[in-house]
Amino acid sequence: MKFKLTAALAGLAMLVGAGAAHADGELNIFNWGNYTSPDMIKKFEDKYKVKVTITDYDANDTALAKVRAGGHGFDIVVPSANYMPIWIKEGLLLESRPDQMENFKNVDERWVNVDWDPGRHYSVPWQWGLTGIIVDTSVYKGDVNTSSIFLDPPAELVGKINVAPEMNDVMYATIRYVGGEWCTADKEVLKKVRDKLVEAKPKWIAMDYGVIEKFASRDFAAAYYWNGAAMRARAQNPAVKFGYPKEGFPYFMDSAAILKDAKNVENAKLFLNFIMDPENAAMISSFARYANGIKGSDKFMPADMKDAPELIVPKDLEAAGRFLKPCPPEVTDIYTKIWTEVLK
Repeated sequence: MKFKLTAALAGLAMLVGAGAAHADGELNIFNWGNYTSPDMIKKFEDKYKVKVTITDYDANDTALAKVRAGGHGFDIVVPSANYMPIWIKEGLLLESRPDQMENFKNVDERWVNVDWDPGRHYSVPWQWGLTGIIVDTSVYKGDVNTSSIFLDPPAELVGKINVAPEMNDVMYATIRYVGGEWCTADKEVLKKVRDKLVEAKPKWIAMDYGVIEKFASRDFAAAYYWNGAAMRARAQNPAVKFGYPKEGFPYFMDSAAILKDAKNVENAKLFLNFIMDPENAAMISSFARYANGIKGSDKFMPADMKDAPELIVPKDLEAAGRFLKPCPPEVTDIYTKIWTEVLK
């Protein structure tokens, strides 16, 4: 029998335990590619008799444009922190009140009153990490804790560098590299940024999302990319090392949220509660190799994640990391113009 709740009972169910009952039907998740644990999804499907379909996207802007256009059929999306205020302001997300769900008690206090969703009325933690440098040390043996690896690359790495095609991450690293601050509209600084990126791009081999296998095959010798992927690449190529750019690097947290026009709202609420369970959160992290925001999940993590260098920021470089705040629209427009020029 299809799982249904009246509006009155829905709030009660959230309070006493979203997930106590069995459901059937469907759930359509729109998430970053290669980022969702198949084992975790199977566990959810088996428990609630819900068929889950995963559709991938490759950038925050891609996901936002798709949902803005309507007619998408998705129930859950996983935006990054600096995009979450846009989703909320534009009314694209359901105020599903994860803070009233049974498993919300497991959310680490650090991730409750976050700037992008205070009190967590819309979203729950998925995973968090940072963007930094990946280097194959069999090719290059110098300092990896610098954005010069992709902005002023050493001769050994020219033509062997991949850069994540994510505007904000690349712009942030480059702005910091030339001495500016995030969200700056200073024309002199931004001219340096544009010139540096235009100068550097011919020295890259790609701007791609597929890096793990490319480091295994040694098609890539360096990348500006995410730390979880670096750990997965190191598992296939032990010469891989991850660096934290001393000039500045961006942290991210991606959070799962229900779309305002979701067709399977109750199943989506079950899913949000499900991934706040420590064992299930650990399954997400174990697959993609990023940290999550759920207390107690570390007990279920693989041993090699507990002291992984890709997850432990060196003390002397901690201050170089920042969560990106949304910039004013007029500043974002300038950054987009620079980015468009770089992509030509």
